[in-house]
Parts: sequence; structure tokens; C-alpha cells
Amino acid sequence: MTLNICTSLLLLCLGNSVWTRTVRQVYDDLDPEHWSHYTSECPRECFCPPSFPNALYCDNKGLKEIPAIPARIWYLYLQNNLIETISEKPFVNATHLRWINLNKNKITNSGIESGVLSKLKRLLYLFLEDNELEEVPAPLPVGLEQLRLARNKISRIPEGVFSNLENLTMLDLHHNSLLDSALQSDTFQGLNNLMQLNIAKNSLKKMPLSLPANTLQLFLDNNSIEVIPENYFSAIPKVTFLRLNYNKLSDDGIPPNGFNVSSILDLQLSHNQLTKIPPINAHLEHLHLDHNRIKSVNGTQICPVSIAVEEDYGFYGNIPRLRYLRLDGNEIQPPIPLDIMICFRLLQAVVI
Repeated sequence: MTLNICTSLLLLCLGNSVWTRTVRQVYDDLDPEHWSHYTSECPRECFCPPSFPNALYCDNKGLKEIPAIPARIWYLYLQNNLIETISEKPFVNATHLRWINLNKNKITNSGIESGVLSKLKRLLYLFLEDNELEEVPAPLPVGLEQLRLARNKISRIPEGVFSNLENLTMLDLHHNSLLDSALQSDTFQGLNNLMQLNIAKNSLKKMPLSLPANTLQLFLDNNSIEVIPENYFSAIPKVTFLRLNYNKLSDDGIPPNGFNVSSILDLQLSHNQLTKIPPINAHLEHLHLDHNRIKSVNGTQICPVSIAVEEDYGFYGNIPRLRYLRLDGNEIQPPIPLDIMICFRLLQAVVI
């Protein structure tokens, strides 16, 4: 299981660079005498590098509208402009687009022509961060693998907007205006292959409902979450990285074994209101508890296995895998208790 998780995470992290191999192949097959042709059809506002014939760079040009996109373009860079609308006309010939970066523009929902995005059948990556969107745009291309909508004004997610996005692996909605009411039980229905969900820096008071079962990375930092429901993580049995920093979690808001989940390898609970370390699983490798209200640490109590049993199994037994423990910003005074070191033999760093 660990191998499968690591493999999936590697594929997700490399997602932004996988396309370079294909581009390299296209470049190798390109006859240099055709470069002049590619340059001649390049929009005058943009840059078409001969060494990257399938890319069109129109970023940082002060553009107010999208220029006509040549048919050969796969990768379109339009970030850092003044674009307010996305209409169908510039994309009439652009039937091979894989990647569109429209970050840091002035795009509103009313400025997106109806159906224009869904007609981009081959689009895999759509970046619309730092715009003026108030809801998730719809409909979207069914083949999308990454959708980045961070730092907008999104407070609404239209019903069924994600229902056909079976290939989506990463959804970034952080730093928007989402309330609990925006996340219904069927909001994420259809995202069968989603691995990373980022809803940090919104206005949530509750954990989101009915998350995709394949979720590996869940980021919920900077909300106002107070309670972890009983058995919440049984619905997302593959979750590996969990970030709940800067919330309002207290000891009473965490079930007795709320974070005692074997799949979780990295747990971040910094800047909450905890007075004690919650029970953890022996598989956990990184634990962030800095800037809470913890006054003392008892290694025997927090050890996920009996120290006596651990001694019987020896080094190659089922010993806790914790390697990094952060406790600074609490009321704990050094030195580190000896029983912490006895329990967590693989610890490489403790910040206190």
C-alpha cells in the first residue's frame, strides 16, 4: 500500500513537467526550415520560441483580450495581463490545447462565454488563479487533470460542475470565500481520481462532506474548523497528507482516535487550541503541533504501541515510525522527556 501511495504522489508532483518529454519529441521532429512559418503566424503581441514550437507566450504584455491562437499551440501562457473575458473566437483553430495559464488577470464569470471552456476537448491543465471569479466556471473540459482556482472570490460551486471530471487529480480552491453551505454532500461527486484537494484559507467551520475516496492530500489550513466528526477519515482511507493548521480545534473537538489512522503519514495541527497530544498511529512520520496550548508531554501516554511490546519486537518490529516532531510555541520546557526517545526510536528531529 505504501508503495502505491508513493507512486501516486510521485505522478501528482511531476504532473506539471510530464509534458516536456512530448514537447522535446515534437521539437526533434521539427524541420528548422519551418521555423519561419511558425514565427509568421505568431500573434504580434506574443512570443513564439522556435525551440518550443507548440508554446505561445503572451504573458506580461498588458493584454486586454486573448489573441487568435494558432492551431499548432498546445501550451498557452496568458498570465499577468488585464484580460477580462474568455470568448470562443480566439480558440476556433486551437483544437490541440493541453495547457492554459490565465493566472493574474481580471476574468469574471460573466466574462466567460457560455460553453467556451468545455469545447477545449483536449485541455488537461487550466489555471485561473488570482482573477475575479465568484463561482467555479462551468461547464469544464471533461478531460481536465488539474484545475487551479486559488485566490479568487469564489463562494459558490454550481451543482454537478465536477460530475464529469473523472480524470481530475488536483483541485485547488484555496484562498476563496467558501462557506460550509457551498459544500454539499454531492459537490465532489464524480471526482473518482482526485488525489489532492486544497480548500485552505476559506471560511469553513466544519470538515467538508463526502470527499472522493482516493484523496491523498487534504489541505484545510486557515479555516475555522472546530470539530473532527467520528470516523471521518474512514471515508477517505488513502489520505496521507493532512493539513489543519490555523483552525480552532480543541481537545473536545477531536474524537478519542480521530487521528489514529494508519494511512496518515504527515499530520499538521499547528496553531490550534490543543492542550495535549491526540492519539496517533504507529505509521505517522511527521507531526506538527507547534503553537498550541500544550504544557507537558508524556511519552508513555502518547506512544502508539506499548513500550514493553516494542522492546519484545526489537528494532525490526512494529515500532512507531515518527521521524519529525514539532512542539515549539507551546508551554513545554526542555529537555525532551526520555520516554519520548524510548518510544519513537526513529526520531530525527524534535523542535521544542
